[in-house]
Amino acid sequence: MSRKLFVGGLSWSTTDARLKEAFEEYGEISEAVVISDRDTGRSRGFGFITFREPASAKAALNEMNGASLDGREIRVDSAQDKRKSRFDDKSVRGHGPAGYGRRRN
Repeated sequence: MSRKLFVGGLSWSTTDARLKEAFEEYGEISEAVVISDRDTGRSRGFGFITFREPASAKAALNEMNGASLDGREIRVDSAQDKRKSRFDDKSVRGHGPAGYGRRRN
């Protein structure tokens, strides 16, 4: 299991420190971050917790999924690594919609 958890359904007022505080009873946390909108700075309503040990992440997931945090029911799940986009491949050329600028056989 991953050491990183996705936490959704957060209150707009939940901070990084509050998120960490809510999860630290399950084990040592290396990072707790609430994601905010880059233009407005307002919370986007989700965040991530990274534990030092996978067993701690599993315990937190089992106990905190569906729990209440700052007046909201939260959803906790294993975080997925960012998947490589097909446009990250150097062999794909061009800009714009999918398929634009590619050589056709």
